Amino acid sequence: MNMQRIYLDNNASTPASPEVIAEMLPYLAALHGNPSSNHWFGQRAKAALEEARNRVAALIHAPPSRLFFTSGGTEANNAVIWGVIHAVPGKRHIIASRVEHRSVLEPLNFLCGRGYEIELLDVDKEGGLDLEGLKKRLRPDTLLVSLLGVNNETGVLWPIAEIGGLLRERGILFHCDGVQMLGKIETDVMHLAVDFLSMSGHKIHGPKGVGAVYIRRGAPFVPLIMGGGQENNRRAGTENVPGIVGFGKAAELAAAWLACYGRNVGLLRDQLERAILARIPEALVNGLGLPRLPNTINVSFKGASAEAMVQELDELGFAVSAHSACHSNDLDPSHVLSAMGVPEAYLHGTLRISLSSRNTAEEIDNFLRVLPGVVAKSRRTFSV
Repeated sequence: MNMQRIYLDNNASTPASPEVIAEMLPYLAALHGNPSSNHWFGQRAKAALEEARNRVAALIHAPPSRLFFTSGGTEANNAVIWGVIHAVPGKRHIIASRVEHRSVLEPLNFLCGRGYEIELLDVDKEGGLDLEGLKKRLRPDTLLVSLLGVNNETGVLWPIAEIGGLLRERGILFHCDGVQMLGKIETDVMHLAVDFLSMSGHKIHGPKGVGAVYIRRGAPFVPLIMGGGQENNRRAGTENVPGIVGFGKAAELAAAWLACYGRNVGLLRDQLERAILARIPEALVNGLGLPRLPNTINVSFKGASAEAMVQELDELGFAVSAHSACHSNDLDPSHVLSAMGVPEAYLHGTLRISLSSRNTAEEIDNFLRVLPGVVAKSRRTFSV
């Protein structure tokens, strides 16, 4: 008998929408031209690429000319960091936070000790950022501040518009990793006052292997990948036309759904969260006191093992994660929760449950029927 599997790990990746797949298929077959070619096949591909650029730009209220496509969020984040340091070599002070995605922290770690001074901001126990602490660390030689718009593990939102305004007044470049916020909350780059915004297609029911960067007009930037001059000389190499077309369609669908996303998905999240706290003793929802994405719960169970719970739930047909997907094989506690000071007794028993518009109330009920038993079993095993 085939097990019905329920997917609750949408911050790691979302299933591509049928409409996205249908729009991509012609560009994997008959419309296979290179968008840099001048013949009919090439120009059809070029037109599709530009239509996708328009759709993604519309989702963030940006001029299409300010976007270039990448292979995903990791390349987008790396492109901004390397692009800025090469464009402005005279400034060598960079600020980020301790809870950034590894695709930001690892490049900054590489730069540390190579002539760059990197400062990582602390967060409070809810995952909130200390704005006064940020202000105190800004200096005349501060080149870049790079901060998440939304934490990918806890769903905690940061006041990006306020930070952007502060940095704009001081002439400091601002990069926002917007991968998790795209398509889930309203994202207007003009209102946010960001110089750079990173995006990824597979977080909004688009394909994997495609992302984008928004660059404010006039922001200094040197391309990470050089060659044939594609993407307005911002990212060389033949574009992934099927992926970009899929990203564009996913952005169009996300824009249409955005007005009711928070309400519909948020109701399911709140139902699940209340039930967990009511039915399972010694459970701690991380970031509960701050604004969060409507789809994300990060919950720690005292005396439990995240590894054991994820495995047990998977055997029962439920997909959740312990932390970021890029560290799914890492048994160490989440660097995000460690930075938040989550107590040791809770730290190793954390699940990230992330919903999408495809999840149903019935799926949440089914999950709640098994979760208390899974937590109890893990606690018995982990405490031995």
